[in-house]
Amino acid sequence: MEGTGSPTARERTTERNMNQEADNRVVMSSKPLHRFIQKEPKSLGIVIVICGCMELLMGFQLASESVNTSNGIYVPFWQGALFLICGNLSIYTEVHPSKKMVTVCLAMYVVSLLGIIVSVVYRIYCFAHFGVRMYIMLDPVEQQWTYRRLELLFGIEGLLFTYSLCVSVLLIFLCVIARLALKSTRTQVIIQNIPPPLSNTTSTF
Repeated sequence: MEGTGSPTARERTTERNMNQEADNRVVMSSKPLHRFIQKEPKSLGIVIVICGCMELLMGFQLASESVNTSNGIYVPFWQGALFLICGNLSIYTEVHPSKKMVTVCLAMYVVSLLGIIVSVVYRIYCFAHFGVRMYIMLDPVEQQWTYRRLELLFGIEGLLFTYSLCVSVLLIFLCVIARLALKSTRTQVIIQNIPPPLSNTTSTF
């Protein structure tokens, strides 16, 4: 029984040591990617995904409005889709890190930032449009429903505008750490000369 049990234990120990050595080689060969993962892009990706879902849900509400909103150029839909893609890529990259995935993430971060710039400019135009319409109302009492409706739309657009700015800060941070990881990622060969332990026969000589 001991003869059959001991080889199994040795095999398990050997396999565990080999897996540990393989993990150490991966960490040493891709240390900059390891630094990228240490910034927890998965957690930031979850926040971005939540903001993307909010954009999409609010987009369906804005689509039913006759007033000029950010849905005029379908901002909530394509910006929400960009946020969902960036968030899912960040989550996937932390679970399966590679130089190719970090490159894809960086590209999507840049595209999303350009989209945020477009959405911010257009929403500022929508704010001005809401303000003008609320100002030129002759009798806000008689048009109370329209006035309250504009206030509600102003609040929704302001909320989405604020979330877009918050996501832009996260995307800029992710762009910086992804660029630094790609800039310093190089194939490294580490050779360690470890002398073998002295055996009993060697020590006798």
